[in-house]
Amino acid sequence: MHTRIGILGLGGVGGYFGGLLAKEFADSKTVEIVFITRGLTQKQVLEKGLKIMMDESEITVFPSKASDNPAVIGKLDYLICATKTYDIESSLASIAPCITKNTVILPLYNGVDAPERISALFPDNDVLQGCVYIVSKIQSPGIIRKVGFYEKLFFGSPTASMSKMKTLQVLFQQAKMQSSLVDTIEDAVWEKYVFISALASATSYLNENVGEIMHNQESRELYVALLHEITLLAAVKGINLPDDIIMQTILKLEKCPEDMTSSMHRDVIAGKKFELDSLTEYVVKEGIKYEVETPTFQKFFDKLSLLTPNEVV
Repeated sequence: MHTRIGILGLGGVGGYFGGLLAKEFADSKTVEIVFITRGLTQKQVLEKGLKIMMDESEITVFPSKASDNPAVIGKLDYLICATKTYDIESSLASIAPCITKNTVILPLYNGVDAPERISALFPDNDVLQGCVYIVSKIQSPGIIRKVGFYEKLFFGSPTASMSKMKTLQVLFQQAKMQSSLVDTIEDAVWEKYVFISALASATSYLNENVGEIMHNQESRELYVALLHEITLLAAVKGINLPDDIIMQTILKLEKCPEDMTSSMHRDVIAGKKFELDSLTEYVVKEGIKYEVETPTFQKFFDKLSLLTPNEVV
């Protein structure tokens, strides 16, 4: 049986995990890894490969194919999506001919609304839920920089084909990816969302990195206020989070490098389009829907929503 896996988005997440898959199955006759990319990144990958730089080593990988042309990409058995959340609909529409009714879609975005949005586009497909913990980013087109040893990918679905998910997990394990197929995936995704939503909103609004937020009393209090609001929302929505989720999240942040910040903050600083809708506004909208007050998220959203590309805080 021939299995074709598409990697949509070669940023810190898609580039790293897609790179591990491409490395493992480079000479495989049964598994084909396709990088769905364009522009300078596509040119770099085709000419020099995708380079992944880690703390003490680096690897360069070549996928089976690297293209943004559906005719070249071909039909896919699995599609791993790792673009920015604001590109979900447009990026998937551009490769719609590659997605058959049997294509299993695994979103790895910085949010919790992706499966619902993707299912609206492809209602007949198995759309999984997933999240990752990793510190990695694009250093330059075709070059991914990963910091630290920790990496973890969680995925699953209460309704998708178990055999197809187990097949994907076997492929992940063969590629030496630190992945887990979990039953309570929605809880795992929300646990990550509590971390990334509060971090992205706080760093972007305050224009501070992790160390500055942790060492500034006023900033820390605002960050903790975000945690209280989002965890209350999760509880009202019926999400089963650990009782000490707020303390766990703070401890997790304290273990991060002090100069670390969120990808949303980096985009804000660079004057780029940023993931405000999925990481900040979503909490505000869900709060209104479930009658949960989110004044801190609302305050942060009101300020950040005034920014446009090429403006910074």
